[in-house]
Amino acid sequence: MRRMRTWALALATLLPAAAAAQQAVAPQQIDPKWMTYDTATKRLTFELVAGLTPLNGALNFNGFRDGGLTLTVPVGWSVVMNFSNHDGMLSHSAEVITDQLPVPVRSVEPAIPRAYTRDLEAGIPPGGKDQMRFTTRTAGAYLIFCAVPGHGAAGMWIRLHVDASARVPMMSVTPKPAGQ
Repeated sequence: MRRMRTWALALATLLPAAAAAQQAVAPQQIDPKWMTYDTATKRLTFELVAGLTPLNGALNFNGFRDGGLTLTVPVGWSVVMNFSNHDGMLSHSAEVITDQLPVPVRSVEPAIPRAYTRDLEAGIPPGGKDQMRFTTRTAGAYLIFCAVPGHGAAGMWIRLHVDASARVPMMSVTPKPAGQ
């Protein structure tokens, strides 16, 4: 009986620590390999990776959630967005929508023609890939979000800023609003 109490005490001590360790995820760093561009042809290639890290239960793009990454693209550039689903369990998709909070629960009309992956609501299965090809014609603030029902609303979105004054594309960590 004493041995069982010892095991129970050990489990009660270790389980919360193990759960906390699983939840603790180091902040994601921007990887310059995600983006290449050519100023002569005004073409950007961006690697958009769903579920790159365990952050937010893998509901993230490139390890960022809730708009934590901003991709800035000059107006008039062609964009090739290579989508890959790194999440080992869930299907995901991507769609460029107007900047809106709260984020929609499911797919909506894309803000930029052809700026979406196939099977928006069913998603692309684990290990799957797709490609979006579009041109940034109008300056403004947009979101790249997962349109699988509930994923975007759970934080699976990053920002896309189409900037008339930008000379080259860039990626940046989005500052959190005050109070968060």
